[in-house]
Amino acid sequence: MLNHTSTAEFLLLTFSEIRELQITHFFMFLVVYLVAMSGNLSIIFAVVLDYHLHTPMYFFLMNLAMLDLGSISVTVPKSMANSLLSNRSISYSGCVAQVFFYVFFAGSDLALLTVMAYDRYVAICNPLQYERIMHKRACVQMAISAWVSGILYATLHTLGTFSLSFCSNYINQFFCEIPQLLKLSCSDLYLVEVGFLVLGCCIGLICFIFILESYREILMTVLRIPSKHVSKKAFSTCLPHLIVVSIFIFSLILAYERPPTKISSNLDIVFAVIYIIIPPILNPFIYSVRNKEIKIALWKLIFTKLFFFLALFISNTCFIIVQS
Repeated sequence: MLNHTSTAEFLLLTFSEIRELQITHFFMFLVVYLVAMSGNLSIIFAVVLDYHLHTPMYFFLMNLAMLDLGSISVTVPKSMANSLLSNRSISYSGCVAQVFFYVFFAGSDLALLTVMAYDRYVAICNPLQYERIMHKRACVQMAISAWVSGILYATLHTLGTFSLSFCSNYINQFFCEIPQLLKLSCSDLYLVEVGFLVLGCCIGLICFIFILESYREILMTVLRIPSKHVSKKAFSTCLPHLIVVSIFIFSLILAYERPPTKISSNLDIVFAVIYIIIPPILNPFIYSVRNKEIKIALWKLIFTKLFFFLALFISNTCFIIVQS
């Protein structure tokens, strides 16, 4: 029997004991991770370097990309390393860090998605007051509030989870997930963390209802716009956000709303893959493909880099010719 004072490490789930399949898992996760990294970094660089994108909507989108980078970096690289090294262990402090930082990024993500819905609501339903309401200082304060709320939420869950005594150190998941850690508890104190999870689900539902209500108002406003082109453009800026919110919130609720049981299910892994991997990959794709300004900024960024390297290559070639 191990408790939290003597548990030096936890053992994570391995997708297979066969070495070839472990290597396959490593490369699959590597591809997923590189796609997520390149997509979100592209959005961050595009927003930072293109002054045309220095608006509230793209400022929040840049923050969302940073949160997505953080959330996938907390979990996937460790799973990749374990598969590559044929190892299952994660230290106790490493598990604490995974729980804290993932909940931090996920909580901030949800808060930021709610703020982004409010931004779209003001832009479409109250456009004459948009600059007065969504000024630079207000946007920065909203973004900071989202990040701070994530820190507070993560601290609450981390303290609630690791104040427990654990009867086992085997986690039936490829990262330290709170519901799976609660299944290892041999203390009635786990009910406290269950209460925190229920509270978190309620907050998530409230945010989702707020987002849906915002988009209901947006839809009613868009339908009243006489110009089909303007209404289509307004709705196209909202649809990607609504898709992202729906996938993120529903997968989280399906994973966390169930009370902890000692029996694990393959659905736990499926839901984890959905809310850990899908949003960081899907967000850049949805926002860049459906957004003309982002695509233009990305093409500018690509051509600028190509021109820079081409000019550097030509200058170096000319220098070598002159020297020779």
